[in-house]
Amino acid sequence: MNVKEEVGLKLVVCPIDTKCGITNNIMINRKKSIENHQKVLKDAQLLYNDVEVNKIISDIGKAITNELKTSNPIVMPVMIGGLIFAGKLIQKLDFPLQIDYIHATRYSGDTHGGKLNWLKKPDKPLSNETILLVDDILDEGITLSEIIKYCYSKGAKKVFSAVLVEKILDHKKPIRDVDFVGFTIPNVYVFGYGMDYYEYHRNAAGIYAVRKS
Repeated sequence: MNVKEEVGLKLVVCPIDTKCGITNNIMINRKKSIENHQKVLKDAQLLYNDVEVNKIISDIGKAITNELKTSNPIVMPVMIGGLIFAGKLIQKLDFPLQIDYIHATRYSGDTHGGKLNWLKKPDKPLSNETILLVDDILDEGITLSEIIKYCYSKGAKKVFSAVLVEKILDHKKPIRDVDFVGFTIPNVYVFGYGMDYYEYHRNAAGIYAVRKS
């Protein structure tokens, strides 16, 4: 079994013991990794708590309902980050809709974006359909911009987008205004509610900013 380097901790390549599971070396390094991420969460600055986030999701749901309630849209979370936001948001959409998902990322566990990697394209035909893309954060906007272009290339009639967080940057983004936005934040690294810190803390019940060490 090959165990990759994760969160700056080099995990050795070890065989699996069929009786005991993983070896002691891997267990030790996983414990160190967990301790490191517990410290990141403890030291992080809470920007928005669970109540505030759920309130904004309800508000976004109302705005989307007013706009799309007669459109019979296909709602597509952008994995993995959009999973939690989409799950809560979809329950606020009290009108007929279909659900699919798309998985394209520039991060792949890192904190800096690279080349766009398509991992899963939609199963449903998009031709002449109204699409609602749901993502966790609009950062540089490259990923969402490319996904929107992809949907239109497949014949989508109209593509809307909703993000829980938009990061305010000092340069132009390749995407015009997102249709539905929850919070706007400065250019800080955040996690929680689907957003990750080296693939951890997506499950944090709030939106946190990583403090500089």
